This record gives sequence, C-alpha cells and structure tokens, in this order.
Amino acid sequence: MVGAHRMAAKKTLESARARPQNIRFEAMVSLLESLGFRLARVSGSHHIFVHPSVAELINLQEVDGKCKAYQVRQLLKLIERYNLNLRP
Repeated sequence: MVGAHRMAAKKTLESARARPQNIRFEAMVSLLESLGFRLARVSGSHHIFVHPSVAELINLQEVDGKCKAYQVRQLLKLIERYNLNLRP
C-alpha cells in the first residue's frame, strides 16, 4: 500500500507540473503529506501546511474540488527551492 501511495503522489506531482489548474484538492493534500508536510490549521477555506525543514507555510484552498492553480505553482517552486523529495 505504501508503494501505491508513493506512486499516486508521484503521478499527482507530474500532473501538477503539466496542468496546475486541474489538480484535485485531496490529491494535493496526499502529495503534501508524502513530501513531509502536515496540516497545521484550517482557517475558513485556508488549509495551512507546515514542514519541519521549510520556513514557509503552504496555503491551499479548495474550489469545486480542486486547488487554486497559483497555489499549486507556489508549491512546485517551494519543492525546487528546498529540494524536497517524496518519502519512501
């Protein structure tokens, strides 16, 4: 099951890079968890995630079951900036 979760996260990451405007919110949450983020709090529609090695926060909002594209792009930049990898 762990391998399947990692493969799903990898597929979500590839999809996010190709089409950030078409990423399901729940898939993005799973991707964040696979990268080591955890949900710190929810304030209204804002889901705030933290990572022990990243000084910045990740904010995700769900709109019609999907993430906002600009937030997906922000996450992709953060992954590159901090050289984050999927957990084994």
